[in-house]
Amino acid sequence: MRYLKYHALGNDYIVVRPDPFGVELSPDRVRTICHRNYGIGSDGILYGPLESVVCDFGLRIFNPDGSEAEKSGNGLRIFARFLYDEGMVNEQPFSVETPGGMVTCTVEKGGGSVAVQMGEVSFDSRRIPVTGPHREVLNEAICIGGKTFTFCAATIGNPHCVIFSDAPTPSEARQYGPLIEHDPRFPNRTNVQFMKVVDRGNIYIEIWERGAGYTLASGSSSTAAAAVAHKLGFCDPEIIVHMPGGEIRIQFSDGFFATMTGPVTKVCEGVMAPEMFGETLQRS
Repeated sequence: MRYLKYHALGNDYIVVRPDPFGVELSPDRVRTICHRNYGIGSDGILYGPLESVVCDFGLRIFNPDGSEAEKSGNGLRIFARFLYDEGMVNEQPFSVETPGGMVTCTVEKGGGSVAVQMGEVSFDSRRIPVTGPHREVLNEAICIGGKTFTFCAATIGNPHCVIFSDAPTPSEARQYGPLIEHDPRFPNRTNVQFMKVVDRGNIYIEIWERGAGYTLASGSSSTAAAAVAHKLGFCDPEIIVHMPGGEIRIQFSDGFFATMTGPVTKVCEGVMAPEMFGETLQRS
């Protein structure tokens, strides 16, 4: 299988095109490919382009644990850059269908930056989902690991839990992120962001990503955290999200429709050897 590897602010993905010989990405193979010691190593796999009846391209997104994600902001920017590098798109907008909804992408000339219209952010408990009565999930308490946090929940096609923190740190994300991810109030598990509002145009977040763990950056997490800051009146409609890996710009229009803009870097490309999987891949 040929692959290409990119990163978006240190959040790295491997792009794999559908194999014409029928080799499938099973959960075991996904886990092997993403493993930092036994595989290529990545925060996930982008499988596409796929056929779509409603968009120009279809895309599936796999987490390192073998599960499938509905949407990934950084993954979508990387996929857009891949399509650009392969000559399948240019600087004109194009659409991508994901399990978490349809988005529109625009690659800037040269491919160094990509804008993605991520869609509508919702705080509706049924759409996220979050257990309990139907409501907007804002400023609620969660007691986890012996500590009580104030959180808001949101969806941008995938679930997010935004935790307010005076000084977010990697250790805080690593300690409490996995506990919150698997808390029973989130039936589909959840991505977790520990957020500090810096001023009306800037926030800082540390991220625990569902199915991947601690990560340096995330586009959908940036969108969700920025949406919470804007929804509660702490920030204006244009927000710079600061993360350990760098910065992403989020802009909101009426109705909490979000556009995310950020960089993409190509790392390498190559061919996976069958022995990496401990098997001979059967070609039909």
